[in-house]
Amino acid sequence: MIVAALAVPFVVGLLLVLGRRFVSGRAAAWIGVAATTVSLVLVAAVWEGREGVSGEVDVAWIEPVGARLHLGLTAVSWPFALMTAFIAVLCCLWLVADDTSPALVGLVLVIGASALGVFGSLDALLLFVFFELALVPMWFVIAWWSDADRDVAHRAATRFLLFTVTGSALLLVGIVVAAVEGGSLELTALRPTAVAIVLITLGFAVKTPVVPLHTWLPDAHSSAPTVGSVLLASVFLKLGTYGLIVFVLPSDHLGVVAPYLAVAGSVGIVWSALACYAQDDLKRLIAYSSIGHMGFVVLAISTRSEAGLAAAVFGSVAHGVITGLLFFAAGSMKDRYGTTSMAGIGRGLYGRAPWLAATFVLAAVASLGLPGLAGFWGEVLSLRAAYDVGSVLTRPVAWTALGLALVGIALTTAYVVRAVRLLAQGEPSALEADRDLGRREVVVMGALVAVVVVLGLVPQLLLDLYGPVYVGVAR
Repeated sequence: MIVAALAVPFVVGLLLVLGRRFVSGRAAAWIGVAATTVSLVLVAAVWEGREGVSGEVDVAWIEPVGARLHLGLTAVSWPFALMTAFIAVLCCLWLVADDTSPALVGLVLVIGASALGVFGSLDALLLFVFFELALVPMWFVIAWWSDADRDVAHRAATRFLLFTVTGSALLLVGIVVAAVEGGSLELTALRPTAVAIVLITLGFAVKTPVVPLHTWLPDAHSSAPTVGSVLLASVFLKLGTYGLIVFVLPSDHLGVVAPYLAVAGSVGIVWSALACYAQDDLKRLIAYSSIGHMGFVVLAISTRSEAGLAAAVFGSVAHGVITGLLFFAAGSMKDRYGTTSMAGIGRGLYGRAPWLAATFVLAAVASLGLPGLAGFWGEVLSLRAAYDVGSVLTRPVAWTALGLALVGIALTTAYVVRAVRLLAQGEPSALEADRDLGRREVVVMGALVAVVVVLGLVPQLLLDLYGPVYVGVAR
């Protein structure tokens, strides 16, 4: 079933791109909804329990180098795959509009299927191939369906591609070094050397992104269309964190890079909060906030502990859902007001579009980490992991990172309150009857709101899949 879950959206996506002149945008979007729904059902159905590998397929591929078409979902990869399939359905549903391009729908399907391939790969080379398959379609989404000026969009897309290709080159060299030293490309048997783990860490750090390798992200988000931003935040960034979890976290040489990850992650939390406070563009604000959220995930990974693994997986999934909701809300504002500038949108959104305002505020406080919502648990578990130090960090490094993270939380509160005040509160300059959420928006954002609330109130639904576990389950 895992093969079908990948193949259905991938093949349908290619057909939509190639046959874009023979199908309307609305029909293409509904075809995309059908294909991604099939994929979501298959990913959900493949789950056989937390022990072992679900839906395993293992076939010889490139025998001279020992590469295999080895696919399956583990207790760690299944939540990532399920979230990816879910987000892909919502992105296609969002595109159900008269002016949607069939090619854009097709690229969304290809990106989603490629990400599923990353999460389902149990062979390092196969994982890398799927990793790269997502890059070029994302470049086209940013460059050709941008909300920004075409030249600006092309520069942002090219910068995205240059950064990620550089990261991919480092990752490939690291995988080759690890395979040569260990004699296998299987993730369960891969034993990266210290040099390999540094290269692999840098490769995934670009895609996470980890400070200071993050500079491509804000421009990419501000240029991308709504579904492009959602895919970047909810799916593409998770390729980086997932890679760190399965390659770096279980490694015997994690101690070589753990101090850097802890410090870079915690500095990223503080720095991103300061950058968010200075933003007027809502999409850039959300983009910078993602760097902070990924900082918590990276800090958790650096501890190599059960709490750290739980924080990394839960925090990644929670960020994907919450930030996807934020970008959909920003897209709704752009559709109504023609801008994502908070000054341009104006104050008093509660008085003009109350349901849109309520959705944005809920997503914002979930991003802040309000108890009872999904964002809370990833942050708390990450702080707990740093406090407990873990097995590879020294106490001074872990507690310094913990202190920086706490400062970052305080600063995050400031920029979230500022954004809510600028957009939702206050008297609007004119109380015109703005169009509130339509049916499509209610379904898409309502589904994400439900997940944010359910995971916040019942975190065991996710935590029980892989915790308490030993670190080796990441493989």
